[in-house]
Amino acid sequence: MGIIDFVANAGAKLFGKDEEAAAAAPTPTIDVNKVRAVALTRLVKDSKLPVQDLAITVNGDRATVRGTVPDQATREKVVLCCGNAATIASVDDQLTVAQEAAAAKEAPSQFYTVVAGDTLSKIAKQYYGNANKYQAIFEANRPLLAHPDKIYPGQVLRIPPASA
Repeated sequence: MGIIDFVANAGAKLFGKDEEAAAAAPTPTIDVNKVRAVALTRLVKDSKLPVQDLAITVNGDRATVRGTVPDQATREKVVLCCGNAATIASVDDQLTVAQEAAAAKEAPSQFYTVVAGDTLSKIAKQYYGNANKYQAIFEANRPLLAHPDKIYPGQVLRIPPASA
C-alpha cells in the first residue's frame, strides 16, 4: 500500500511521559524509537490481528511495519492500528498479503479521517447513502473500535466498499 499519513497528535497515547521527554531532550538517554516500536508491536499483538513475522520500526514520527497477513482487510487494520497511535504521523506499509491473488480481486477500503461532530451514522450516510449502514464501518474497524460511539477527531477509519 505504501506510505499512509495520519494525524500525529491524535490517537491512543501509547508512549509514557518519560519517553516523550527523552525524545524532546537534546541527547536522549533512551532510544525512544525502539520504545515506540515495542509499544506498537504490543498494540498489534493485543489486538489479536493475525500477522506472521511482525516487525515494526519507528523513526521519528514514521512507523514501518513488515510481516505477512492473511488478507487485505487485516493489512489495513494493522496499518490503522499503528497510525492511530499518538505521535505517529505516517506508516510505511511493507506488509505482504499471503493470498495476493485474492487480495488483488478485493476492492480496497477507503480511509476516512474523523472530524469533530462525526458519528459512524453520519459517515455511513456520506459513503453509502444510508446512515443505518454504520455497523459495516464499525465491523470493518474491529478490534480497533470497541464501541460505535467511541470515535475521535483525527482518528483514521477503514470504509469498506459498499458491497462489503
